[in-house]
Amino acid sequence: MLMALLKRDLLLAFRARGDLLNPLMFFMIVTSLFPLAVSPDPKLLGVIAAGVIWVGALLATLLSLDLMFKNDYEDGSLEQMLLMPQPVMLMVLVKVLVHWLVAGLPLALIAPLLGLMLGLPNGGFQPLVISLLLATPILSLLGSIGAGLTVGLRKGGMLMPLLILPLYIPVLIFASSSVLAGVQGSSYTGHLAFLGAYLALTLVIAPVATAGALRISLAR
Repeated sequence: MLMALLKRDLLLAFRARGDLLNPLMFFMIVTSLFPLAVSPDPKLLGVIAAGVIWVGALLATLLSLDLMFKNDYEDGSLEQMLLMPQPVMLMVLVKVLVHWLVAGLPLALIAPLLGLMLGLPNGGFQPLVISLLLATPILSLLGSIGAGLTVGLRKGGMLMPLLILPLYIPVLIFASSSVLAGVQGSSYTGHLAFLGAYLALTLVIAPVATAGALRISLAR
């Protein structure tokens, strides 16, 4: 049943190509505009590249979170999913996996090209990719909590950033710091270890919290 849900959601996501490409295009546009707004100086861009890429990735993820449960809520299938014999937490994990595959993974794959455009020094590319692969699942997992809480609200997309952004701040700090450490030639394993621990924690807590949030939203 869960495999069928995974295939269904991936098929629906790839059919809605506009929704699939919007976060990626937003990420590319925001990152590309920074040299025009700040300065085309390669040295300056190399210093701020990590922060620019990570802020763009975070905002692009926020842009796509509203759709995680919204379509299922509107057609009534979300209520049926909550009545399935499988634990709701597993259904949530499938939804999070689909969101990461269509929104988080493409950001991690295209980030090195944007880093090259911004003049990111060679030492920053490896921690940039690793931090994105570790942290984008965290963004999806934490975002599922906000998406579950606001799924039944008309203006839930406006409320969601206020709920989730405080949880995103540690990810932003340690992920961008790992890239900066790599650029400076320092060890960045401590930053990545924190992201790995944070991922393990959210992998345990977020599905439970999201399942409870969905039940609260559907009970309203």
